[in-house]
Amino acid sequence: MGKRLRQLDKSGLDDEQTAIYDAIVTSRGNADGPFRIWLHSPTLADRAQSLGELLRFNSSLDARLSELAILVTARFWDCQVEWSLHEPHALKAGVAAAIIESIRSNQFPQFSKDDEQTVYEFATELLCNRFVQDRTYADAVEDLGETKTVELTALVGYYGLVAMTLNAFQVPLPDGVAPSLVDCPIFR
Repeated sequence: MGKRLRQLDKSGLDDEQTAIYDAIVTSRGNADGPFRIWLHSPTLADRAQSLGELLRFNSSLDARLSELAILVTARFWDCQVEWSLHEPHALKAGVAAAIIESIRSNQFPQFSKDDEQTVYEFATELLCNRFVQDRTYADAVEDLGETKTVELTALVGYYGLVAMTLNAFQVPLPDGVAPSLVDCPIFR
């Protein structure tokens, strides 16, 4: 398979792209993932990175719940890069290894925390059914509140965009990151 769109690196960027690249690195520590693809469209890169920064680092959702929703989304899209980058974050944030393994294996996890089950069910229904049942919605509002339910929905949508970008442009895993999602392609 041939190369897709090249990932831009800092040395080949114009002034506008460089400013956005620097903002991405300041926010995240690197420009891995979809960012060096999005930089082909600087306005998109700027707005997408701002939304991602809000949803990942400044959301009212606990990191444990955010990372759980990101893994559900990565598994839905079979996105090796998104999964492999976020699995360590999920473990660090407190998502149990058994839950991660169940999601990786496309099995229903056994939850001990109601909020995790609510996030899993909400994200799974939204992705698989393209809507959320009344019961699942009511559980989300009860367990998380309205603001967190809105942010959860946006997080799932944003990481769907990330996964589609990574998969469509066959973005490879960053150097030093081992693939950890079974049965998904690795682009080199």
